[in-house]
Amino acid sequence: MMNRFAIAAVAVVLTTPFAVAGPIDSACVRSDRGTQNGPLCGCIQQVADMTLSRADQRRAAGFFKDADAAQHVRMSKSDADNAFWARYKNFATTAEAYCAN
Repeated sequence: MMNRFAIAAVAVVLTTPFAVAGPIDSACVRSDRGTQNGPLCGCIQQVADMTLSRADQRRAAGFFKDADAAQHVRMSKSDADNAFWARYKNFATTAEAYCAN
């Protein structure tokens, strides 16, 4: 499983145009920590492209501005919010492993 992920990650890195910024990358770069860490933001966007739909990416990008929104989703009893949170947690765990220095 990890080998497949590594191969997929390399394929994404090699085929993704560097000038295209997605919603996660844009939100990350605009955040306090992202202004000095553009390459990390780009890496996180690549993981988002592999693990989240565009709609999920737009929703998750909002967490960079409003961390309380993430807490509300995490604590929600809505099935849709719970499903999103599971996808988001997978994204976050994968990004942490893939983009770690």
